Amino acid sequence: MNPNKFSLKSRFKSFRFAFDGLRSLFKFEHNSRIHILATVAAIIMGIALKLNHYDWALLIIVICFVFLAELLNSSIESIADHVNPEWNELIRRAKDYGAAAVLISAIVAIVTGCLIFIPRLLALISNPT
Repeated sequence: MNPNKFSLKSRFKSFRFAFDGLRSLFKFEHNSRIHILATVAAIIMGIALKLNHYDWALLIIVICFVFLAELLNSSIESIADHVNPEWNELIRRAKDYGAAAVLISAIVAIVTGCLIFIPRLLALISNPT
């Protein structure tokens, strides 16, 4: 089969690889499980507080931002460990950069969640009708 030729079969196969990557992320990367719990909590709160479309869109974007950062960080770590399993200053630095990207994305998601949820929770507390 010509690798440059388009085929539906190869497109569907690429989706399978992507879902395999997600399964591996949740199986091997413990922090991804924390992200899932935070995602479920945010979705439940969003449903309970009846978020509008704009807030849902923003929430989905920051949730995806965190998972993208986690996937890229895990990719960097996997490749680095394969290339050089021994301690290496440059590999340590690359891994730290990846971890920092996850941290920044999580902080942005938390701040965004606070901006979305805190005003609604305060309004609910001050006016419980």
